[in-house]
Amino acid sequence: MVEHLEPEPFWAHFTQLTKIARPSRHEEPVIAHVTAWAAERGLRLRSDSTRNLVIDVPATPGREDAPMVVLQGHLDMVCERQPDSPNDPTEGRIELLRDGDWLTADGTTLGADDGVAIAAMMALVEDEQAPHGPLQLLMTVAEEVGLEGANGLDGSLLDGKILVNLDSEEDRKLTVGCAGSTDSWVRAPASRAPLDPSSVALSVTAEGGLGGHSGMQIQLGRANAIKYLGRALREVGAQVPLRLASLDGGKSRNAIPRDATAVIAVAAGDAERVRELLAQSEATIRDEYAKTDPDVSLVAADSEPPADAWTAAATDELLDVVALIPTGPLALSPDFDGLVETSTSLGEAITEGDVLTLHSLTRSSNDAAMPGVLGTLEAAARRAGGEVEFKHNYGGWRPNLDSPALAALRVAYDRSFDDTPIVTAVHAGLETAVIGDKVANLDMISFGPQIESPHSPDERVSIPTVERFWTLLVGFVDELSQPTNGHAR
Repeated sequence: MVEHLEPEPFWAHFTQLTKIARPSRHEEPVIAHVTAWAAERGLRLRSDSTRNLVIDVPATPGREDAPMVVLQGHLDMVCERQPDSPNDPTEGRIELLRDGDWLTADGTTLGADDGVAIAAMMALVEDEQAPHGPLQLLMTVAEEVGLEGANGLDGSLLDGKILVNLDSEEDRKLTVGCAGSTDSWVRAPASRAPLDPSSVALSVTAEGGLGGHSGMQIQLGRANAIKYLGRALREVGAQVPLRLASLDGGKSRNAIPRDATAVIAVAAGDAERVRELLAQSEATIRDEYAKTDPDVSLVAADSEPPADAWTAAATDELLDVVALIPTGPLALSPDFDGLVETSTSLGEAITEGDVLTLHSLTRSSNDAAMPGVLGTLEAAARRAGGEVEFKHNYGGWRPNLDSPALAALRVAYDRSFDDTPIVTAVHAGLETAVIGDKVANLDMISFGPQIESPHSPDERVSIPTVERFWTLLVGFVDELSQPTNGHAR
């Protein structure tokens, strides 16, 4: 599938990674793979208590006096799959598909986020034609679940003062800042009671949305399955009595939910009317998302009646709180045109006993905007008689447009390409935000190839931009190790 693509060593390593299970918090197989690779080359490898890896790479001849540069990416990936796909990234089963200039996977996430970084680092070390100063390869774990690896990093393992993050997803963009994030869990306990023996149950599934990354793609206005399922049930419940037995949806905190399912109980004589009302709601929702998610749908199927369900009053309260949870862009950046500054995304709904938990991820590059959004979530929980738990993950990475690393990257870019790069920030979490707090005076930059729809089975990477990414990486480490560029000691 990737034979004869350039650079060949990169694609060889990338293909190997697709065959290795690497879900967040379960990176042991890929850690073993990288450890064996380093041992084969006699490279010193160290790790910290969080399982992050640091590999020391000597300079190429003549570049020994150049400053130490840290190349960084994460080992884990979001393991999403279509329900009917025989492939499963959690088991190392990713089937590559080529569609013209794009590489994607059959029914699953591809893992270009961030297999691109790991493959590039390994290929660079093996490339005898790529001059560089001393390098440290920092490979973190559990990035996709709140940057846990970076948060647990032992900063004393790093000796470099320049850090190059290889986890950006837009070609021609040089990233110099990112949003911080906070997780929230609104937990709403509500009264449940046995069902009337004459009740019937329906399983209602919201599906067909495109989903995507809740930071990088939040500005696209895509459908959130939990939100529009809750909306439909709320609309139906305004006309026909119903009781909610369960509501579950979403698979990843940082992915826009593509599907969600609720089990409801209604009087036997109302079942057909409920189906009609759901069809009406579906038509309105499809119209709303006709441009962004044309295939969204609501599917109602007969279900085995559960032993109990939330009471009618509790059902109303819970559907109200789903409606009150904000989702989508909330403010635009005043510094970069078209960039979202603040957003929140309802990523998961979980039913456990009599408690409905709604897990959101709020992002902002403006730390001062966070309290207002979190206050809204707290108010929603209080209205439902529940409580909210917050987990602050990291603050924003503030841009430094006078960065020497940025200046060197511009030189390498101009030398390699005819177009002009865009210097920007991203509305997503990059580990630079955390690592910069752990290692003083780090000069940081981030770039990568074009990756679209990460965190969803539609994830794909542009093959030509991978070659551009590689060219820029090789040129950048060369520029940073030149004795006349101002970086050398």
